[in-house]
Amino acid sequence: MDGDVAVGVKRGSDELNLYSSSPSSMTANGSESKKQRLDESPPSRVLHIRKLPNEVTETEVIALGLPFGKVTNILMLKGKNQAFLELGTEEAAITMVNYYTAVTPQVRNSPVFIQYSNHKELKTDSALNQRAQAVLQAVSAVQDGSSPSSDQGVLELAPPPSPVLRIIIDNMFYPVTLDVLQQIFSKFGTVMKIITFTKNNQFQALLQFSDPVNAQQAKLSLDGQNIYNSCCTLRIDFSKLVNLNVKYNNDKSRDYTRPDLPTGDGESSNKDHSLLGTPSGALASYSSGGGYSSSLSLSQGGGAISPLSAAAAAAAAAGRVALSGSGVSGVLLASNLNEEMVTPQSLFTLFGVYGDVQRVKILYNKKDSALIQLSDGNQAQLAMSHLNGQKVFGKVMRVTLSKHQTVALPREGLDDQLLTKDFSGSPLHRFKKPGSKNFQNIFPPSATLHLSNIRDGVGEDDLRLLFSNSGGTVKAFKFFQDRKMALIQMSSVEEAIQALIDLHNYDMGGNHHLKVSFSKSTI
Repeated sequence: MDGDVAVGVKRGSDELNLYSSSPSSMTANGSESKKQRLDESPPSRVLHIRKLPNEVTETEVIALGLPFGKVTNILMLKGKNQAFLELGTEEAAITMVNYYTAVTPQVRNSPVFIQYSNHKELKTDSALNQRAQAVLQAVSAVQDGSSPSSDQGVLELAPPPSPVLRIIIDNMFYPVTLDVLQQIFSKFGTVMKIITFTKNNQFQALLQFSDPVNAQQAKLSLDGQNIYNSCCTLRIDFSKLVNLNVKYNNDKSRDYTRPDLPTGDGESSNKDHSLLGTPSGALASYSSGGGYSSSLSLSQGGGAISPLSAAAAAAAAAGRVALSGSGVSGVLLASNLNEEMVTPQSLFTLFGVYGDVQRVKILYNKKDSALIQLSDGNQAQLAMSHLNGQKVFGKVMRVTLSKHQTVALPREGLDDQLLTKDFSGSPLHRFKKPGSKNFQNIFPPSATLHLSNIRDGVGEDDLRLLFSNSGGTVKAFKFFQDRKMALIQMSSVEEAIQALIDLHNYDMGGNHHLKVSFSKSTI
């Protein structure tokens, strides 16, 4: 399977047409030419896919079509970065084209272009198209619930080793909850159990299907896909475990076969754990579009929509995660604060690790509580998921979504205790610039801090002393090669939080302000 197999070699004049398609189909995707082309080509169950990345695999191309119905044939034109995909029905192909007109299809984070082909069916030489046919057969077998046969010399796929998948989420800029995973993966079969955890500062999950075949289909379809645009990438492998032992039903773990389990110690302050409906996922089915078209402006076709986008929309509709921040308030309520120590500035600095804080109000009649307004609902979700339950100034802070839509500023002269502060014009917002590197460096609070913008001539001893003065113990220190960045490890997460609050934007002189953030590394 490792060698590069020539796929889809031409068979007579009919195949020659496939390579040249129509002259208009080779124009750049965009504006009028795209509209004309889609109008000119009548619907067909064969779709022409262009601008594919160089190393693309058959599985990745097939995965584009899987959510919409059965994929019956594939032809890869690797030299031209193109492919032809044949679906089981014209209806499925129409749904797929309609959907990808509204939502840009991506393979390996690159946009690809999909249109109807002039051909009504694909004719491929099975002897020379062996690898593509093997992948297709494996996927079809998984869809049908049978095992792949090995007739006509087609490569046989090993049976799936386990019904349990190990899921790692890369680039997790927005929180991914247990409910979101359940919605995404239940498209492929019955999800029985899920356990979520953080390992090496990465969000991971173990998810058990009722049948290994369903696990294989989910892995084939979803591995490498993004849950949200350009982020939250799924990395999926089979687990060595064949059965999960779930003790508690709460935000971190769930056994859908045993609703009677206790919530246990991991219970969050949010009592309504299943915000997406009943634990078995009582949502409108994906095939009807789930009724969530407003969240994603999806076209309502007859076939199933992309499970990823549907899950994101479902989560948004349930108020769990906001797409583009709509529908969920950007205001958080932080409670059980140390009222002797907390200030609007300290909350701005801490919550600012996860979003651009606009306003902070410490409550006049309840000074151990504060409202924090971020730029949007996504940032609020992210801050809540990382900061709820963390120890700040010696007390365990609780963070929940507030019912308020904004934080009101007091009338002039009325805030004599300086409990409210407007940070909307602050130069310290980390996420103002689209595509900023800060988006890729969002990690949960950790004992190790990442320091950057260190002034020339500042040495390890200077920084150790500075961080010891914030009331903590420095356990380890390491400069990066250029000595403009470093890692510093405190003796606890609480000490690191305190140091970040005290020393982020610390003036080191010479217009160098120290930048401090949580690190996923250890020293």
